[in-house]
Amino acid sequence: MQQHIFNAMRGLNMIDGCKSAQVYSLNQMAGGGAGGGGGKEGFLQQLQEHLRVNSVRSRAHQRYQNVSQTSNENSTTVAEALAAYGLPKVDLIEPQIDPFLKFVDFVGVLADVYRKLENCPELERSEMYMEQCAIFRGLPDPKLFRRCLRSARQHAVDVHSKAVLSAWLRYERREDELLGVSAMDCSGRSMECPKASLVSGYNPESANDSCLCFRGGEGEGGLESDEECSTSLSYGGDVDDVVDDDDYDMWFCVGEEEVRCNRFKIASLSRPFKSMLYGNFVEAKKERIYFVQNGISAKAIRAAEVFSRIKSVDSFDPNVVLELLSFANRFCCDELKSACDVFLASLVNDIEIALQLIDYGLEETAHLLVAACLQVILREPSCSVQPNVLRHFCSSEAMQRLASVGHASFLLYNFLSLIAMEENMKSNATVMLLERMGDCATKSWQKQLAFHQLGCVMLERREYKDAQKWFEAAFQAGHVYSLVGVARGKDKRGHKYKAFKLTNSLFSECNPCGWMYQERALYSSGREKMMDLNTATEMDPTLSYPYKYRAVSLMEEDKIGVAISEVNKIIGFKVSPDCLELRAWFLISLGDYEGALTDVRALLTLDPQYMMFHGQMPGEQLVELLCNLVEQRDQADCWMQLYDRWSSVDDIGSLAVVHHMLAIDPGKSLLRFRQSLLLLRLNCHKAAMRSLRMARNHAASDHERLIYEGWILYDTGYREAAIAKAEKSISLQRSFEAFFLKAYVLSETTTDHESSFYVIRLLEEALRCPSDGLRKGQALSNLASIYVDVDKLDHAVDNYTNALTIKHTRAHQGLARVYHLKNLRKTAYDEMTKLIEKARDNASAYEKRSEYCDREMAKSDLSMATRLDPLRTYPYRYRAAVLMDDHKEAEAINELTRALAFKPDLQLLHLRSAFLDSIGDYVSTIRDCEAALCLDPNHSDTLELYRKAQKQAEEQ
Repeated sequence: MQQHIFNAMRGLNMIDGCKSAQVYSLNQMAGGGAGGGGGKEGFLQQLQEHLRVNSVRSRAHQRYQNVSQTSNENSTTVAEALAAYGLPKVDLIEPQIDPFLKFVDFVGVLADVYRKLENCPELERSEMYMEQCAIFRGLPDPKLFRRCLRSARQHAVDVHSKAVLSAWLRYERREDELLGVSAMDCSGRSMECPKASLVSGYNPESANDSCLCFRGGEGEGGLESDEECSTSLSYGGDVDDVVDDDDYDMWFCVGEEEVRCNRFKIASLSRPFKSMLYGNFVEAKKERIYFVQNGISAKAIRAAEVFSRIKSVDSFDPNVVLELLSFANRFCCDELKSACDVFLASLVNDIEIALQLIDYGLEETAHLLVAACLQVILREPSCSVQPNVLRHFCSSEAMQRLASVGHASFLLYNFLSLIAMEENMKSNATVMLLERMGDCATKSWQKQLAFHQLGCVMLERREYKDAQKWFEAAFQAGHVYSLVGVARGKDKRGHKYKAFKLTNSLFSECNPCGWMYQERALYSSGREKMMDLNTATEMDPTLSYPYKYRAVSLMEEDKIGVAISEVNKIIGFKVSPDCLELRAWFLISLGDYEGALTDVRALLTLDPQYMMFHGQMPGEQLVELLCNLVEQRDQADCWMQLYDRWSSVDDIGSLAVVHHMLAIDPGKSLLRFRQSLLLLRLNCHKAAMRSLRMARNHAASDHERLIYEGWILYDTGYREAAIAKAEKSISLQRSFEAFFLKAYVLSETTTDHESSFYVIRLLEEALRCPSDGLRKGQALSNLASIYVDVDKLDHAVDNYTNALTIKHTRAHQGLARVYHLKNLRKTAYDEMTKLIEKARDNASAYEKRSEYCDREMAKSDLSMATRLDPLRTYPYRYRAAVLMDDHKEAEAINELTRALAFKPDLQLLHLRSAFLDSIGDYVSTIRDCEAALCLDPNHSDTLELYRKAQKQAEEQ
């Protein structure tokens, strides 16, 4: 019976992706679940019943209700109940095609972009930074992308680009999700100020300044002159007060009303009026001119007359200004049109007004008004994908209307497509926006991106013929990676051998990459398939599909323990929902419900809306079911468990505990904040930012809210603004987190002893404030590290020891560093061994311990570090340096090249460029320096080597 159930449990098809850090030993796997009896059979029966009861909640579950009822009626096999979900068979697992630019020679691409940036005219730099953004979008570190986005905004020239980029920067922080924050709120930086964005002109120096409206300057902020916010004065008096009756020498007659005017001043409004009033027209000889059949009211004529005298429309009713705008267009009154445009743009401060005025702006070709409306729409991303809003963007006709006022651009549609893809990748709106993005594409990289993303969307929609067409277009534009999409489309349409031939052709045309072997493996079988997957992992260990395929294959061979070990390999350094889901179901099949629940809770922390069973069952329902099979814990028990998980450096387990605690107390902002810290440790930046935003929204006080806002700003690159938030929070109430935030941010920028001592004082103030042991342990460890920097080693030892006393296990690493500085190398090694024993399978611990032992032992530790986390770059650099010392230059360079194939890293590039320079390969040295400077244009050592290599290359 157990074997029968086990075979049934092979069901459960998983979706592509992976991430976690908790690793299970084979001894743990061998046992049953902790608490809550029932065994495998009992669990599966509960699953059946749960499915039957809950399937009526939505139409999506209707067919599973039928399956469960059928299973209950004939009592045949549990497999019938689970079959509806889809089994985790190897044939059903498929890697997702990345919807961003991906390159065969990424280092060469980085070097090329850096050269273009250095040589392009100032006014074209913004577009070059956007190309850099497109390249960095696929990297796991979002800071590179955000830095380029800020640079693009800083160097933007026109109003359109400034408005779009300002909204995009704000979108990266998802400020629209913050309660009480308006789309048009000013964050204090000119770069993102909605008013400063509506000012044309190139002024990169002031883009990073704080804007005038934030500094408490005059007025509400306006749209003229320079990057700072100012407002024009409005005329509030009676027009007749400023003119004499003798100035009037003509009248415009509109119906029964007469509007007296000054002929000269009216003529000065435009050339048509000048010709009419002073040229060879009948009106030139008349004192009374009948102004009918023009659709212009007497009120608008009177306003135009006032404008002819005072050159301002600020005193008029908005409806009159709208009519004046039409009047100005009809009679070519450029100055009047500009004034109306500016005035109406200043009124746009919410989505309702924007939607009312954008049609006027488009009809009257009011560039600034449309820009203001666009800006509000873009700063409300949830609104920008609504049907009543999308009608302004999606169709070809809508794009042409925007183009007529200078607001149809690749930049705009790139941003809108990003929002739409995150909202619903399969929607018709997403397709149409990407099509418009393609229509606006002029550069090669723009076409590659637009066409490739269209291919990805069509593949998701299962429109395989169209997907193949768009992938082919992207490939023709120069994007080699899109060829895998062409192959995927052919395979889906029944041409598997053609798909194999196509992917196989890549090997003769390009230098092989890990993803090439992965893709070719999809269309082969048996030994050849496994060889390709193993090679893919060897060349790029970050690809999750090979691990998943091998794990499910092992499960089908009844090797469940080895299958879990296989998926653990990638979960140990790259956490993603689908790999956690896969491991959870492996653990369920072993009866380890506690372990499975831990993984599902961690999974839901990464993606709260995750659907299990190949998208058929909400993860929360599975949590409900598993909770009935494990020991129940209250909040106090959870805190104790959290301390244990934290002290054993079990981040996945800690995430699961916090998820449980939040289920008990959803409004606890401190727990949301703790969640964000754990997610950042696991490199899950997007999920971490979401937790931070939720912590901010649930903050019980203003001083607490400011702290979370400060962390959000810090994580998106605004250090000064983060410090300002911390200081404001301290002014309201002294708290641990406010002092800690300020100290943490300052510690990253301080280089001199005086600044370091100021950070020390801040941390000491933090430690005087109430907090829990988990956070105080972190503060003590940080304080000790700064004492090390200022050569106060005894103080550092005291603080690290105090941190260890309250179970901050990571303090072992800092303490080992201090012992090493005191020339106690063996003691340092022993200290790191303690950390390794407590934090099982921790790559960082092995890496650090390698610094305190002889070369052979260091090699062993670094080999283990690479096996546990191939993304850590120090082991590659160390091994390469050893090879260089042994005069094995080619092997040293190959060691770095192997890592650079999947981890474009500044230090790796700098070291390889230095090695290349030492063997006289100056061309390759220059290329690597340029690639490194693309990642960090201010890296002083690389800049020095770059100039040296350029000089040597010229001399050759």
